[in-house]
Amino acid sequence: MKSIKNIGILMMLLVFGSNIAQQHLDPEYVKVTNERAAKIVTKLDLKNEAKEKAVSNIIAQQFRDLTEIQDGRDAEIKKIKEDTSLAKEDQNKKIDKLKAKADESIAKLHKSYIKKLGKELSEDKITEVKDGMTYGVLPITVAGYNDMLPNLTAEQKDYIYKALVEAREHAMDAGSSKEKHGWFGKYKGRINNYLSKQGYDLNKESADWHKRIEEREKNKAKDSTAKE
Repeated sequence: MKSIKNIGILMMLLVFGSNIAQQHLDPEYVKVTNERAAKIVTKLDLKNEAKEKAVSNIIAQQFRDLTEIQDGRDAEIKKIKEDTSLAKEDQNKKIDKLKAKADESIAKLHKSYIKKLGKELSEDKITEVKDGMTYGVLPITVAGYNDMLPNLTAEQKDYIYKALVEAREHAMDAGSSKEKHGWFGKYKGRINNYLSKQGYDLNKESADWHKRIEEREKNKAKDSTAKE
């Protein structure tokens, strides 16, 4: 009886896994991931059609592989939450295990992905791919801190940059735009705590910065009017 029960569970897992796999082979979904990858690759300006195609395929496959892990994890979590026979504490334990296992798979996938890109691209181009996958939040945020705090020391700039690089590595693997921005938000919180300890009053610095931006915009408008 035990072996029959085990075979039944195995069949359920196979069917479930098959459903997830089929979902990620859906032509519409493949098209979307191909288009997202192509947009990133176009900006790399590789001037090599074969390389562009190879890199685009690597990026698109990464999107699909990430989604497959995340969708599988989320479907299992949903099933656990719907299982009313489980106590809340037991549900949380199972969910934590699932999340840890998915994180482990994503970390392996991330490493393998960077290795594949490394066979086709230089370090600088890989960095551009990472920025492309994360809406360019890192360079925008670095520029923002530098503009808001023009007297940052080299050490402070280095701290900010390294923290945002770490955030970008996580954001690359996040499933949604909100989750990607969430990683940067988390690390910006760390950066702000660091800057506060360094003696910056960030509320005042931010208010002053916005006044400077408004002033710049006004001056631009005046210059534009004067030229007409």
